[in-house]
Amino acid sequence: MKTELDSLATALYVKTDDLLKDSPQLAPWRPAVGITPQLSDAELVTLAMMQAMLGFTSEARWLRHARAHLRHLFPYLPQQSGYNKRLRKAAELIRCVTRTLAVDTTLWSDDVWVADSTPVECGRSRETVKRSDLAGWAQYGYCASHTRYFWGLRLHLVCTLHGLPVAFALTGAKADERETLLDLLAIEPQLVADRPGQTLIGDKNYFGREFEQQLAELGIRLLRPTRKGEAERAGSQLFKPLRQVIESVNETFKGQLDLERHRGRTPRGVAVRVLQRILALTAAIWHNDHTGQAVMRSCEPWPHTTTKPLESII
Repeated sequence: MKTELDSLATALYVKTDDLLKDSPQLAPWRPAVGITPQLSDAELVTLAMMQAMLGFTSEARWLRHARAHLRHLFPYLPQQSGYNKRLRKAAELIRCVTRTLAVDTTLWSDDVWVADSTPVECGRSRETVKRSDLAGWAQYGYCASHTRYFWGLRLHLVCTLHGLPVAFALTGAKADERETLLDLLAIEPQLVADRPGQTLIGDKNYFGREFEQQLAELGIRLLRPTRKGEAERAGSQLFKPLRQVIESVNETFKGQLDLERHRGRTPRGVAVRVLQRILALTAAIWHNDHTGQAVMRSCEPWPHTTTKPLESII
């Protein structure tokens, strides 16, 4: 396999198509009797990943680009409204594909995780806050890293030291990071059960005797910076270089995958656009892992070389 973007698109299409053949219930619901979509669900997931990878925040611009340059991969492309509707309905499928790719890497079993949250801004004007469909979910919050207030959501992320997303959640801006992390681990107990002696690295917000006790009961050892007034904690000399991993992952989402320019206006719209970016990062790591690349978390756009449509690959 080569490392061009078309090779990644082809590999993702085949993986998604095989997943849907084995588990057809994962596909978005549609009537048993009716017109079969000209763009398959596997092609839709691949198209969504490529949009995030190539940095197109506007669906209209993305579809114009795809019609001009990607006809060799997608013989049929829907209009913007059809693409948008199908994408929102495919959110659960995108999440399942993301997990399938993550599990199919050598990094999935890493015994060290890093955890953090990052702002997902959804509006800046008072009128937007008053009229937005996101009101009630989106909230005012504070980002200490950038010393600014924002109105929107938070993406909570648990990943490996190579940046592979293991678990994630999208919450209001004021949601407690500790409670969200415990909820993520409670929803998927198998994540911890399969990894006895897991180490978790977090920032100063992941504190509290009761919180650490709950993690210890799950078999997780927490490493975090020493807070003011505390005695020096074990592992503090190793913390800073490892802690930069999660900051680098957040920068990949924001700098290369345009997380802060998602352009979502509804809860489902924002959710699926965030999922697109998590899928793109996971797919890049999965492909780089399988092709033996030295840098796993590389999302640089690759030149297009494939000349066959995706559906002719299998």
